[in-house]
Amino acid sequence: MRSSFIARNPSVLIFLALLALFTIAVTFMSEAFGAGLISTSFVKTLGKTLCLCLIAIAMDLVWGYCGILSLGHFAFFGLGGYMIGMWLMYARTEAIVVSSLANAPIPPTAQEITDAIGTQIFGVVGSSEFPAIWAFADSLFLQLLLVVMVPGLLALVFGWLAFRSRVTGVYLSILTQAMTLALALYLFQNDSGLRGNNGLSGLQNLPGVSASQDTVSMWFLWGSAAALGLGYLLAAWVVSGKFGSVIRGIRDDEARVRFLGYSVEGYKLFIFTLTAIIAAIAGALYYPQAGIINPAEVAPIASIYLAVWVAIGGRGRLYGAVIGAAFVSLVSTWFTGGGAPDINLGFYKILWTDWWLVLLGLSFVTVTLLAPQGIGGLFDRLAGLRTPRRHGAPLGPDKGSLQEKEAQE
Repeated sequence: MRSSFIARNPSVLIFLALLALFTIAVTFMSEAFGAGLISTSFVKTLGKTLCLCLIAIAMDLVWGYCGILSLGHFAFFGLGGYMIGMWLMYARTEAIVVSSLANAPIPPTAQEITDAIGTQIFGVVGSSEFPAIWAFADSLFLQLLLVVMVPGLLALVFGWLAFRSRVTGVYLSILTQAMTLALALYLFQNDSGLRGNNGLSGLQNLPGVSASQDTVSMWFLWGSAAALGLGYLLAAWVVSGKFGSVIRGIRDDEARVRFLGYSVEGYKLFIFTLTAIIAAIAGALYYPQAGIINPAEVAPIASIYLAVWVAIGGRGRLYGAVIGAAFVSLVSTWFTGGGAPDINLGFYKILWTDWWLVLLGLSFVTVTLLAPQGIGGLFDRLAGLRTPRRHGAPLGPDKGSLQEKEAQE
């Protein structure tokens, strides 16, 4: 009798329980609903960290399990932020304009209100007309659809063109990085329709909501925790069973999986598109908590950082990706936010805000050389977990690669 999904993946239940306990603890210690032991700014930091954990899961799914080293997934993260940011900025500006014109001697027409909103939003780039891409900015429902559709369609088209040409390895990584760079350069232009280098700001203010930022920050933390839990559950389900065996087989020996009759390109395209959508949802939750988004957020370096987080946490382990993203995010906040004391050597003063990236790079090199399985691998050793028993001839050259019998299950 085949066991249930949860029985075969007990780590999922453990993760969801820990996530629920964390969310409850933060709620009771917050300024909005608890004892005030955690400031609102730190609640926002925790909420953003949960969003980064979600995109790390997406990165681990596409890289750690399917073997596609994408250096462009933060572009999808940023697109999700831009899509929801358009509605947030439009609705907030509309409320301000309508309020300012409420006492006008002659009631303004709908077109005059629209023109005033356009001037407020695009005056910074010398324009007052709404670009075509803002056609649905007044509808929350449609913009939420675009959060999923725009990144998903971009990933689908890009993946179809790349995978059907059988571009693999470092060449595929370069292509994903080129896509991200092209998108960032386009967004930097003032005529892109997204305010160029100024980006979208004031996203932390929810239109029509009179609640304080203390309460709103907790709402977003709850939403981010729910999205992370569902994302983890979905990713764990995807990598389990026969489908998970196939994508791991693609990672270990793509040519042999193709020889066995599987549509390698179809599997890769599905994973690439799915993870792009997950990344976009994470971005749509992240940037309202950050309050602002600009083209620098989708620069190629951000996607490289994402790969570093997953590598530090442990590639090929969903919980490792979460650990890596949470660890780097919180430690980065501590070092760059002034929490770490500067060190005065007399002849030189070490400022951690300047040296943090160097420390991150050294950490990545250290983990790669001394603990290639990442922090997640260390947790496995402490918990006494061992790699599954293998049967048959290996399907790939890597240690612990998929075996023939497992590919048939």
